[in-house]
Amino acid sequence: MKLVDDLLKKSKENIEAAKILFNNKLYNASANRSYYAAFHAAIASMNNANIIKISHTELMSHKSVQAIFVKELILKRKIFSSNIKSYLTDLLRVRNIADYHAKGISKKIASRQLNKSVEFVQRLAEEIEK
Repeated sequence: MKLVDDLLKKSKENIEAAKILFNNKLYNASANRSYYAAFHAAIASMNNANIIKISHTELMSHKSVQAIFVKELILKRKIFSSNIKSYLTDLLRVRNIADYHAKGISKKIASRQLNKSVEFVQRLAEEIEK
């Protein structure tokens, strides 16, 4: 499953980038990469579960990825716990603040963003790599 592997690799690369950015006090950029790590992991998971077959993430809106992920992998198939149901939405909300608001986000918020993303990606990667 080259497509799934490529998406998961991109997701993990974004986690590493988010950590580097955070450690260099680039909190807005770290929040951005944290979100995209989770976004790509969600798409990898949906491809892995044969829900979608897509490699070009621009063809899917952020809201549709969130909705399909929750509906299919959490509520319907119960592959993932419902306690991560809001993660993509939460991560996107913070990313939007980091990207589009003049003030941006604090170190504390960026740290939460990174931790949530790491947890999300790890859970999804574990399932994919079974």
